[in-house]
Amino acid sequence: MLLVLTSVCLARSQDTEKKVDDFVKAEIARQKIPGVSIAVVKDGKPLIVKGYGLANVEHQVPVKPETIFQSGSVGKQFTAAAVMLLVEEGRINLDEKISKYLDGLTENWKNITVRHLLTHTNGLASYPEDFDFRQDYTENELWDRIRQAPLAFQPGERWRYSNLGYVTLGILIRKVTGKFYGDFLRERVFRSLGMTTARVITETDIVSNRAAGYILINGELKNQEWVSPSINTTADGSLYLSVLDMIRWDSAWNGETLLKRESRDVSWTPVKLSDGTTYPYGFGWELNAVNGRRLIEHGGTWQGFESHISKFPDDGISVIVFANLRNARVRVMAHEIAAIVSPGLKPKAVEDKEREQTARHRELLQEMIDGTADRGLFTQAAAETIFPLVEKARGQMKELGVIERIELLERKTEGNSQSNLYRIVFSNAKAIYTLILKGVKITSMDLKPE
Repeated sequence: MLLVLTSVCLARSQDTEKKVDDFVKAEIARQKIPGVSIAVVKDGKPLIVKGYGLANVEHQVPVKPETIFQSGSVGKQFTAAAVMLLVEEGRINLDEKISKYLDGLTENWKNITVRHLLTHTNGLASYPEDFDFRQDYTENELWDRIRQAPLAFQPGERWRYSNLGYVTLGILIRKVTGKFYGDFLRERVFRSLGMTTARVITETDIVSNRAAGYILINGELKNQEWVSPSINTTADGSLYLSVLDMIRWDSAWNGETLLKRESRDVSWTPVKLSDGTTYPYGFGWELNAVNGRRLIEHGGTWQGFESHISKFPDDGISVIVFANLRNARVRVMAHEIAAIVSPGLKPKAVEDKEREQTARHRELLQEMIDGTADRGLFTQAAAETIFPLVEKARGQMKELGVIERIELLERKTEGNSQSNLYRIVFSNAKAIYTLILKGVKITSMDLKPE
């Protein structure tokens, strides 16, 4: 009987790996991705670890598990972990004003706390439009630019993704420890976890198995854009990582080999805004759910690379995907791979008892795509954030095609705040559509590829 069961399990494992192989190869061909590296971890053990395609097109170097990719914003969770190590040691307080650790702050920064930086509720936007990514700033010069940035809202008032907030955290780590944040990560995180090839990006060092990053211009593959060496060392996401490194990183979050359980839990807790509502983001992690099962994840985009890690802790499954092409849909790939390994993780529609409301939400999405939406449906703060982002992305949104169907995945009510999660089936793609309302006003809108 044991032999029979072993044979059945082996057959299932081989069948799963073949399905994953077929899916990844099809996506590489469809998206014109040069190379992809994936890792699937089940119950703390690697289930699938593979490379596909080319790490370097010019030299025809294949991707393998050891291939090094750029992290993009996946690196933010490493910065957050470094901060939490210092919190555990009592050297940083999450709710302390950052003026305790940083000098030269302007008056409008006086109420920003460490927690605000970690959770993107600090009021800072991203880099200014006139920021020169080709200038090789010193850290002091970079800090002089950042600390002059105006706030879009008061700290804690709302959520807005902020690369500058995490760059600031890297500078704060140096002020507290006297060490460059990358050196602190190497000593306290990478070495302790056995992440032997993880490091900050370098232009000068010889890095074995380093992949090249690419972009598509009018369907033709081109090399990534160049940025200055110092811009590639900031704490908002400037790491070299392989899926082998990420397997060790993923494992550390399953126990207490790096952070205490209390630190992990607070890192995976939705941030509470000043009005008492919450937003599904922790410390460098997006906090979502699939069919009532927790999904903790984050992606990254930088210099011709895309990265993503999706953790399904209730199911003991983690999926890591790296690709060396800008705009490769690695989040979609991670979710599809997870659903192949565990079919229960395929998002399922639920009964919609408020179909008229759903119909209005569908109409609103189409109006946002068309540029005819009424700003009065949004809170002032939400309108100021959402409309400029939609304006920039309208071309990409139109490429999704016609809205063919909307399906309710989840609807939750918290006080007078309601969160709606939908699957949108376009003629050319599928997407997850999130709409959050407080009373009758929209406070948040998000559309991501499924």
